[in-house]
Amino acid sequence: MKRFILACLCAALVAISGPGQSPAAASRESRTHAELDKLFLGVPDPKVAEEDMRVLTAAPHIAGSPEDKKTAEFVAQKFREAGLETEIVEYKVWMNYPAEISVDVVAPPGVKMHGPSREHVSSDPYQDDPRIVTPYSGFSPSGDVEADVIYANYGRLEDFRRLQQMKIDVRGKIVIVRYGTNYRGVKAYLAQQFGAAGLLIYSDPLEDGYFKGDPYPKGPWRPATGVQRGSIGYSFNIPGDPTTPGIASVPGLPLAQRTPPQRAEMPKVPTTPLSWADAEPILKHMAGPESPRDWQGALPFTYHLGPGPVRVRMHLKQDYAYRSIWDVIGRVPGSVYPDEWVLAGNHRDAWVYGAVDPGSGTVAMLEAVRGIGRMLKAGWRPKRTLIFGSWDAEEYGLMGSTEWAEQHAAELDRAVAYLNMDSAVSGPNFGASAVPSLKQFLRDVAKAVPSPKGGTMYQAWRVGGQKPPQPDVTDSGRMPVVQLNTDVPVGDLGSGSDYTPFLQHLGIPSTDMASSGSYGVYHSAFDDFAWFKRFADPDFAYEQEMARVFGLAVLRLADGDVLPYDYENYGKEIAAYIRTAQGRAEKTFNKPPSFAAALEAAERFARAGAAITREQPRDASEAAAMNRALREAERALLLPNGLPGRPWFRHAIYAPGRYAGYAADVIPGVNEAIDAGDLQATEQQLAALTAALARAASILERRR
Repeated sequence: MKRFILACLCAALVAISGPGQSPAAASRESRTHAELDKLFLGVPDPKVAEEDMRVLTAAPHIAGSPEDKKTAEFVAQKFREAGLETEIVEYKVWMNYPAEISVDVVAPPGVKMHGPSREHVSSDPYQDDPRIVTPYSGFSPSGDVEADVIYANYGRLEDFRRLQQMKIDVRGKIVIVRYGTNYRGVKAYLAQQFGAAGLLIYSDPLEDGYFKGDPYPKGPWRPATGVQRGSIGYSFNIPGDPTTPGIASVPGLPLAQRTPPQRAEMPKVPTTPLSWADAEPILKHMAGPESPRDWQGALPFTYHLGPGPVRVRMHLKQDYAYRSIWDVIGRVPGSVYPDEWVLAGNHRDAWVYGAVDPGSGTVAMLEAVRGIGRMLKAGWRPKRTLIFGSWDAEEYGLMGSTEWAEQHAAELDRAVAYLNMDSAVSGPNFGASAVPSLKQFLRDVAKAVPSPKGGTMYQAWRVGGQKPPQPDVTDSGRMPVVQLNTDVPVGDLGSGSDYTPFLQHLGIPSTDMASSGSYGVYHSAFDDFAWFKRFADPDFAYEQEMARVFGLAVLRLADGDVLPYDYENYGKEIAAYIRTAQGRAEKTFNKPPSFAAALEAAERFARAGAAITREQPRDASEAAAMNRALREAERALLLPNGLPGRPWFRHAIYAPGRYAGYAADVIPGVNEAIDAGDLQATEQQLAALTAALARAASILERRR
């Protein structure tokens, strides 16, 4: 049932009738909102977006570099021009740059490979910039390793276990794995657990190269020399600066308050990435058993497991230091509810040029901010305070957003929602993920935005939009939960982007959105303006679309007198998660625990959500009380002690999968206990989940 705040049929932005307004006043406000809606939707301009993209991607700007600082200053200038109160916030975080990186084949005789090779194609105007960083892995330790090589498929838990079953011992060996299915940091974590001496991660053309289509520059897919850089930090256990878990890495923080780097939770196995051109001589000359057929990639020979006769020497010298990073924060004070915050953000740092990741998100956010600036100049003021964050060092493990969220944790109790973009545009297919309470909200916003394909974004989304990411099926036997309705699917939030500290540490309802396509140059030197202009969004029409949907979502949350949360659907989705876990428990334990109390708590939560949705507050004080309950219900889903083994993650319903790293793990405490076959832990986590759901339901019920 639509609340009264959605009753006014504006073309783009909901017209709000404040509690106690006369019909005439409400009508005037409706006309004013309609005019401002039209003004906002007309502001995003492809030409302005293209010029901003050109500036932001003019130079490689890895986190902490002088070029990165220049992008912070550029974004701050744009925020100020729009009328936002703006500051650049510095943090000092523990990071590595590559000093010396080499990988050499030393046996058998006649096999030559010295990597990493320079990224180069027949034509790219940006590929020869001397500031392009050597391909390396963020948070890899230094190390000199020489050993035989073993191929371990994707480096998943089931892959390492399968090698064990085949009596292939990775201890003391260099393991080579391909990118795909799980986060690279999980690959490094498992290589460490199974005793590997070194880890090489390469881009197989099956995943994003010629197997998909023409490689760059002819097509959008990864060329032979393209390398995927990336962090291998253990952000699935604790994101942010690993030397300051739970506290902000502000400049001047005494060393006594930091965890010494040698004791911080960081990878111990030397790790570095390779292109498939550099990996090919290694894989081609390996012996041992043939790989299982589902381990075969797209290189033109049969993959073997090893060990040997290929022997590789890895020489990794990392330059670690406490380095400055810079968040840019822009604010617009609220006129009616100034203590309620609507947060929106995107990261700014890139491994090289970062046209898609993250430039496309920064450009769309800047265009949304420019539209809001136009509205401010027309006399509009948001009812709630708006805060825009341009986060730094996301690529190293969500550092900028995590440090800011930890610094402002107490104040963020007033946050209404956090809206995120990252790689906002790599093609024409829109998709989104969110907590269930905001899934319908995103669909409704999409109905108000025109699509470059014709009609509305929502219509294009239904016809051919991006499918949301789903949890990987692992050896645990878990399957994605079936969607409860036939509407366009909105995915669940795992990790890998800046919503993580806001949702999973602080309990702030969050969303993420992107318009995706054939994107084969992720984290390589070729994710540049030339690639973007040719293959992602030649006319910057989808940048315009993303600016509109992102900005419109901000505006609806800013001006709604009652927050548009759907806790009924949230409770129903949680009940579906619980039933799925119950089925797994029945297959795992001889005497499975009872799930009845958890199911009843989820159903109670859904009933309470349905009841509060039907309420219509009679005045401003009732609206304020309702909003307070709606905000606190999500916070109530936080676990006081966090998840077992990773207490920084406190959300009872969503966390990144421990062995996936990106994909969402739903009711993670319960599911991980089942994975471990630990009956007592399963019972404890069911009790913790039940208590969290009861707290949330009670908050909504007390409002009645």
